[in-house]
Amino acid sequence: MLVRKARLQDATNIYELVNSLSHDGTLLKRAFAEICENVRDFTIAESDSGVFLGCGALHLYGPHLAEVRSIVVKPEAKGHGVGGKLLFSLIDEAEQHGVGCVCLFTRIPDFFFRYGFREVEERAALPDKIFKDCQNCPRLYRCDEVAMARGQLPKVSILGPRIEAEHLVKLGA
Repeated sequence: MLVRKARLQDATNIYELVNSLSHDGTLLKRAFAEICENVRDFTIAESDSGVFLGCGALHLYGPHLAEVRSIVVKPEAKGHGVGGKLLFSLIDEAEQHGVGCVCLFTRIPDFFFRYGFREVEERAALPDKIFKDCQNCPRLYRCDEVAMARGQLPKVSILGPRIEAEHLVKLGA
């Protein structure tokens, strides 16, 4: 198996896999244009024969925070270590950039516990994530995802003031 940075020609596979899990709310639906614009954030896994197996993205907020996003493996590739290899690659990328904390939101926290992530009780501790995504999410007031982080929680926010993120949390985000 090969894990590598995505190229523009991988955008169709990424788009189809991510959106295959959007109908049940596992992942948010992404427009093809959005995948193309952010393809450099993605890492993909492929078989030795070049078959696309899965993907994940690392969104950089700054040296204080990065987020693992859209990490998904094709059903036929599950249980073969693909997700773990993608996650390790994204964590390594964050470390290469000197990022102090990697966060993610998930409905399957048990998978991420094995890789050093822990649950974040107060979402207000991740105001950049909340300011960027949560306030525009259709599940804003009924979010069922678990916030998780690996590394030191950031003490700064660059996208919005902490008070706004704390307010959103009080509203149920």
